[in-house]
Amino acid sequence: MISKFLSKLKSILFKSAVTPETPLKKEKKAAKPAKTKTKTKTKTKTKTKVVNSKKNVETLTTLPGVGAKSAKALYEAGFKTTKAVIAADEKDLLAVSGVGINLVKKLKKLK
Repeated sequence: MISKFLSKLKSILFKSAVTPETPLKKEKKAAKPAKTKTKTKTKTKTKTKVVNSKKNVETLTTLPGVGAKSAKALYEAGFKTTKAVIAADEKDLLAVSGVGINLVKKLKKLK
């Protein structure tokens, strides 16, 4: 109950403080594939992307205090590597849902 309250408070406080420079998931517009036998290639590409994202999320769990849920939240927020998480600003990390001040303190000790 307290964690829900703190997460709502954090979202309210830092909603206006988040700048457009925060690393967010960038969407790329995919070019329309040619209407040939590329459908099988696209399926394998998406499977490898899913496998790579799972590996990256698992890599983020090696950080102290980062579990599966917070690693997934960090990955979806644009922090793809452990170096990116460690180098990130405190405000950017706090803007991610599932990341609290205690986790940020643990991560800042790694610098």
